[in-house]
Amino acid sequence: MALKKLGVVPNYQEITSKTVIVIGMGGVGSVCAEMLVRCGIGKLILFDYDTVELANMNRLFYQPDQVGQSKVEAAKTTLAKINPEVVLETYSMDITRVASYDHICDRIRRGGLDGESRVDLVLSCVDNYAARIAINRVCNDLDQPWFESGVSENALCGHIQLLLPGRVACFECAPPLIVEEGKSEKELRREGVCAASLPTTMGLIAALLVQNALKYMLRFGEVSYYLGYDGFCDFFPTWPMRCNPNCASPRCRELQAYYNAQGWKHPQDANHKHADSTSRKVKDEATEPGPAEIEARKWGITEIDDKDELKSQHSPQAALSQHLPDARPLPPSEETQGAEAASASEIEDLMASLKKLMSQ
Repeated sequence: MALKKLGVVPNYQEITSKTVIVIGMGGVGSVCAEMLVRCGIGKLILFDYDTVELANMNRLFYQPDQVGQSKVEAAKTTLAKINPEVVLETYSMDITRVASYDHICDRIRRGGLDGESRVDLVLSCVDNYAARIAINRVCNDLDQPWFESGVSENALCGHIQLLLPGRVACFECAPPLIVEEGKSEKELRREGVCAASLPTTMGLIAALLVQNALKYMLRFGEVSYYLGYDGFCDFFPTWPMRCNPNCASPRCRELQAYYNAQGWKHPQDANHKHADSTSRKVKDEATEPGPAEIEARKWGITEIDDKDELKSQHSPQAALSQHLPDARPLPPSEETQGAEAASASEIEDLMASLKKLMSQ
């Protein structure tokens, strides 16, 4: 509620009426669920078919005494203790099975707090291609907005991606290279090597995912359509991907035609509509300043309108130039020259003493 008082999120109380489906309760999904519960989400629907193992303890959320329990039930127990006001619904099932399709569709259509309305958002936190394709097809069929996320095998890279069917690229619009080449996902896995897991990377990706989910549901700030993370150099690439007119999903192509006819503009185009085009207001020069902006002006803080100028100030090259020393050596001062001469004399005396000791 402090966010509301500060004028950052004027409608934060709406979070208590929102319903989110989290698919995949692993290192990213379980932390997302905890964050949403602590943020005061109204309802969470959790999907996973796996059980808690001791090998999961290098991640966040799960406890050693939960080993052997299904992940969704273990999560439900912990989340209910953190915030008993949140409605929790769990399903221990493999979403890639054909029999699961109708059930997931029903939960998206009627999983809201009232038992009749559609859920607000789906978060994909799965770790394999088949599961992502299953979620993509369900969300395409229902025109359901969702976020996809993932952490790389080396545990130092990851990403989040907002998918709006028919408006920005779906998961089948730009398939992984190995899939496009007709190979199996199993060929990526090296024999005797399992994917690494760092709680730091998974917690970071989960935080980025939930932060953008909040911005999308409560219509504040700017939602990232795609945000990557390279932990080797703390690099965060971001860009919105366009739909593929030749997407393998017929439903995606159908929705592309529909939204093009509705005048949808891609985020890279001028005057594009925001992620939530039905209710989000675009700030322009005529908009009255909010409390936060009024407070900033009082202290002499102004916004930079020139995006090119802002990028140049905060580019990696600019940041490096502020911290790298000048490569050209400075001419030595008289004091330095004297010190260097004294040091040379001392070294010569020391070498003479050593030679004298050796000769004895």
